[in-house]
Amino acid sequence: MAGEGDDVKLLGAAVSPFAVRVRMALHLKGVSYQYLEQDLFDKGELLLATNPVLKKVPVLIHAGRPVCESLAIVEYVDEVWADGASLLPADHYGRAVARFWAAYIDDKLFPAWISILRAATEEDRTEKLEDALAVVGPMEDALVQCSGGKDFFAGDSVGYLDLALGCNLFWFKALREMFGVTVIDASKTPRLATWAERFEQTEAGKEAAPPMKSMVEHAGKLRAMWAAAAA
Repeated sequence: MAGEGDDVKLLGAAVSPFAVRVRMALHLKGVSYQYLEQDLFDKGELLLATNPVLKKVPVLIHAGRPVCESLAIVEYVDEVWADGASLLPADHYGRAVARFWAAYIDDKLFPAWISILRAATEEDRTEKLEDALAVVGPMEDALVQCSGGKDFFAGDSVGYLDLALGCNLFWFKALREMFGVTVIDASKTPRLATWAERFEQTEAGKEAAPPMKSMVEHAGKLRAMWAAAAA
């Protein structure tokens, strides 16, 4: 595998979509690494030492040097382990477009679905779901633009933007399990819904998928923490 013999460690959490994003990238690039699970409610010394600014997972440690923030890590992995297909588009414009939509996902979509999880009442949750659907809507056009009518945002295979959005799909399933809500609605964004089903069946998606039980338990802890803070 690529990266054989390199000193590569990943600090992550099974339930973190951002850590899942990096795990999928490492899998696609064939990088061997040591995975170190972190407790998000009791952060350890290594995490605090390697990401002292944000104190968050994921952190990739390569040859003793930490790289933080999932999108930056994915680009780093793509550049350092350059064998095989690139995760980012080959042309400059395609890269710029992919980066734009990846930032949109992290800046707009992630907070939107977290708001569904945080909602204290059914009425509030319904409102937050509508907000999330409005954020998801433009991704349908982005898929058409980026894929050129092929299976994935990157074309024939999974790429950077697929990972950026795909890492959230597992939590979308958890929200459906917990609250009966559908974030990617086939009646509103049919192409995106088909893409999501296809992505979940990829080897990378299956390999990194968090256990549903772990996500539900983590969500319960978060909701209890938020409720206590609001009291």
